[in-house]
Amino acid sequence: MAAVNVYLNFDGNCEEAFNFYKSVFGGEFSYIGRFSDMPPTEGNQMPAEHANRIMHVGLPISKETSLMGSDTGGEWASSFKAGNNFSIYVLASSKDEADKLFAGISAGGHATMPMAMTFWGDYFGMCTDKFGVSWMVSYNEQQQQA
Repeated sequence: MAAVNVYLNFDGNCEEAFNFYKSVFGGEFSYIGRFSDMPPTEGNQMPAEHANRIMHVGLPISKETSLMGSDTGGEWASSFKAGNNFSIYVLASSKDEADKLFAGISAGGHATMPMAMTFWGDYFGMCTDKFGVSWMVSYNEQQQQA
């Protein structure tokens, strides 16, 4: 069965925010990666001043939930403003479930990043549903085996 978590987006202050959340909830980051960690891709040139921004950070809150986030950037953040700075993150239990959930959620909406294997090893996609809600769907085979 899929797990659902909140994914927060920031405009350059994600690291500051997550250090604050860490001071409140305790624990350690499960992952923290920067845009500079991304391999270069054709047609996707990042401004040099964004290299140190957070690409992804995860902070486990309990065994079942995590708070996740990143700094915004690129075409997927064109409508970012205070108040809509979140996505619903779904961790699917199989690749088939990820495809089914993504197809259902994105129907009538807009796929901003179709489901595909990523450089960090997840099968991952992003979309905005027909109601304007942002979603991230992911499957990680290694996580499922743990």
